Amino acid sequence: MDQARISRSGQVSVYVGKCFRAFANERGWKMLISSAIIVIIISWVAGSDMFLAIRATRNGAFAMVCGFIWIGIFNSIQSVCRERAIIKREYRTGLHISSYIAAHMIYEMILCFVQALIATIILFNMRSAPTQGIFTSPFVELLFTFFLVIFAADALGLLVSCVVKTETAAMTAMPFVLILQLVLSGVVFELEGAAASLSSFTISRWGVNAIGSIANINAMPGARQSDHDWSDFYFTTGNITQLWLILIGFTLVYGVIAIISLKFIDRDKR
Repeated sequence: MDQARISRSGQVSVYVGKCFRAFANERGWKMLISSAIIVIIISWVAGSDMFLAIRATRNGAFAMVCGFIWIGIFNSIQSVCRERAIIKREYRTGLHISSYIAAHMIYEMILCFVQALIATIILFNMRSAPTQGIFTSPFVELLFTFFLVIFAADALGLLVSCVVKTETAAMTAMPFVLILQLVLSGVVFELEGAAASLSSFTISRWGVNAIGSIANINAMPGARQSDHDWSDFYFTTGNITQLWLILIGFTLVYGVIAIISLKFIDRDKR
């Protein structure tokens, strides 16, 4: 393919098509099935008190976010590094890295939305979900939140895939990325000092806060008598908007860094 003769938007279109062809040829629908199985297990384990009691809701939200981060990262962590040699060759013939990453982001965005929709349908069928939303119906708000968490994690996986040079290195890095997201979420451990500051850079913290806010944890029995600070879970338009914007910001930043890091592919001496 002569990349020099194709515009940036044309390259985006070409690579989006390539991503969907790869999805069909490699039976990508299996990822949708595995995502559904993960959500079914988490919804089952979360218990009947999820969205009804404070601790059960917070723990259930954490479990859901953990599952979503795993799903998102797994979607993309090998997508770039496995075709690094092809990218390098096409970059030298006119491929715009920004077009290549944009194409992957568009494809991953659609995939993540489908996964989020499946997760929301399963959750609402297995658990007593919230009955009142902040902006609109809780189904739509949770769907959007699940999508943002999965897509942010997907963008993080794409970034890792741009930085590492082999599929083996990508899969080796994956557990460390997951552990950092889970440990620094602030749910399992009470964080102080530097750890508390680092938690601000995790998808998990803001994802849990968003789900807890939509569930209206502060209105649940015992919230005011609890010693825990539930101020991160305000049932307000301002709070949920801020949480959504943070997750969107993570996705955009990861995408930009992925573009910058992949531009150094020409220095790859392999």
